[in-house]
Amino acid sequence: MTEQTSAADDVLYSVEDHVATILLNRPHRRNALNWNAYAQLEAALKAASADPEVRCVIVSGADPAFCSGDDVLEIMAGPKSFAAGTTAPTVNFQPTPAAMAALECEKPLIAAVNGAAIGWGMELALFADIRIASDKARFSEMFIKRGLVCDVGGFYRLPAIVGPAKAAELLFTGDIIDAAEAERISLVSAVVPHERLMEQARAMASRIAANPPLALRYMKAGLQKSAYGDPREMGAWAIATIRRLMETEDHKEGVASFLEKREPVFKGR
Repeated sequence: MTEQTSAADDVLYSVEDHVATILLNRPHRRNALNWNAYAQLEAALKAASADPEVRCVIVSGADPAFCSGDDVLEIMAGPKSFAAGTTAPTVNFQPTPAAMAALECEKPLIAAVNGAAIGWGMELALFADIRIASDKARFSEMFIKRGLVCDVGGFYRLPAIVGPAKAAELLFTGDIIDAAEAERISLVSAVVPHERLMEQARAMASRIAANPPLALRYMKAGLQKSAYGDPREMGAWAIATIRRLMETEDHKEGVASFLEKREPVFKGR
């Protein structure tokens, strides 16, 4: 087995038997992503895509969560005074490189969703070709609760996976759904007992990896063309819109209410 990790180990990367495993490793923050974690996730996805020895990729999180989205303190709140009304730190708000690294990964990508997949964590699950959920998994496109829109996953892939009406419901409400509901609406392929999740994900990855690598790459390319199309234009619009919304009072109120553990009061400005 080969391993590639960073000094901070926010994301762990390993390869064994032609399967790359990418593990988000910030359990103390429920695997919420800060700038360092985003960069490491992007690098790991690109490494897996470029490695000729890798034929399938699994992405998961260190228990107890899959990924709870952006780290509110480090990305949305920025300086501690941000929630009190200072300007949002939007200049470097660019999760799109990690999104595009996932979407452009040439190898089949399996999301082993072991817990909460919230906000950008749900986006990451959507970027996968196959999603397998633990019975402890939870899903939510929480962006609307923070006065924001989703990234490419919610706009580009969610409607194709669950249908436009169900996607609209999930995006407009920000509701949390459990693993059983996720399976019912075909958001995930299967729900398994929590302790068997990685075993099941690796078994599927091994079956996939046993197939011809070139055929696998072109099979995935064909699925992307037929089911989804090109995400770049949508991604550019989504990030531009997120930047604009991060300057609004409603977004600042969404962050402040989360940090202060109270109900938000939105004013439409």
